[in-house]
Amino acid sequence: MNAILETTNLTKTYQSGASELTVLDAVNISIPPGSTAAIIGPSGSGKTTLLGLCAGLDRASSGIVRLDGMDITDLDEGQRAKLRRESIGFIFQDFQLMPNLTAIENVVIPAELQGKKGSETSARAAQLLKRVGLGSRMKHYPKQLSGGEQQRVAIARAFIHEPKILFADEPTGNLDEESSKLIEEMLFEINKELDTTLVIVTHDNELAKKTQHIIQLKGGKLISG
Repeated sequence: MNAILETTNLTKTYQSGASELTVLDAVNISIPPGSTAAIIGPSGSGKTTLLGLCAGLDRASSGIVRLDGMDITDLDEGQRAKLRRESIGFIFQDFQLMPNLTAIENVVIPAELQGKKGSETSARAAQLLKRVGLGSRMKHYPKQLSGGEQQRVAIARAFIHEPKILFADEPTGNLDEESSKLIEEMLFEINKELDTTLVIVTHDNELAKKTQHIIQLKGGKLISG
């Protein structure tokens, strides 16, 4: 089976004064389509850097990233933005909801960026909010929602355009234990229902164990995975 996400000797360096700092050092990973994977490692190991490069949010210093069979390494920013709109979903630790928009208005944003508007998109957003248990909170603003509820809105938003791959950066990092468990269950359930590839950056080893592939980094180097 071909990989939906593959890196070859992926390296990221930064200039630090007179010296060069290597944040990611020749990392090779391969993730099959429809699978779940966790990127783990101590702080400063390169987890978020790897996610950013794989999602086309940043450029590598050297090496190759292939996403859904496409070499995205040399795409310009316009091409990367198009790729993110069409094929990638994101969930962040701090939710990143628009404070002046209601829950359902936040959810439809990725679809609207694809040019999909109207009653069909609104109905899809409503369906997803009901799926994550927020059918009665669609017109609430983020400040009127708890942290766990905001993250459920973020999950619905991430799936609205049915991405081929979903990147989640510490999705339960700001939540209490009860909310974290609920978010994890929803994330894996909806991911399976829609056959999306899920890649999670996490410090939580118990969450990582629930995925099919564990990618372990240390000091920017791949330890396992």
